[in-house]
Amino acid sequence: MKVIFLPLLLSSLTLLSPAGHASAAPGISVGFSPEGSAEALVLGVIDRAQADIRLAGYSFTSPDVSAALVRAKARGVDVRVVLDEKANQNRKSQAAINVLTARDIPVRLNGRYAALHDKFIVADGRTVETGSVNYTRAGARYNSENVLVIEGMPELADRYLQHCQSRWDAGTDYRLSY
Repeated sequence: MKVIFLPLLLSSLTLLSPAGHASAAPGISVGFSPEGSAEALVLGVIDRAQADIRLAGYSFTSPDVSAALVRAKARGVDVRVVLDEKANQNRKSQAAINVLTARDIPVRLNGRYAALHDKFIVADGRTVETGSVNYTRAGARYNSENVLVIEGMPELADRYLQHCQSRWDAGTDYRLSY
């Protein structure tokens, strides 16, 4: 197994203040909830994507993330989403997922694991967003969460893409609930 180490030097971090303002050099950014910077980073990764987005998540209810993914699809980005099957059987999850599938964004649910507890996005084969935050309103606004965005590391992005593809392959297509 190949392990990739990230040199997390203070000089390479872009830290977001509670107000969401960036400082320092690009490459690695970190944000936190409920201060707002975690959600800002997630939405920024989606909004900047130009070619493709792969999202793997546990609980998915966020109308803001759903809307950002729909906007990405509308501008020609290839979007695919794989989610935990058991965590997304509630009304809020189904509403958020229906928004995606109604706009031809493929979604698969994976029930193979006790929990598909992944929470990451890979954009354009070179940007990885990961951390503890679920793609939910609670994760963005009420919980204490973190997000890390690593840009310009295609080798790392490729590892995440391989993982995402394996979860996608083991999933089943989501069908609109209405």
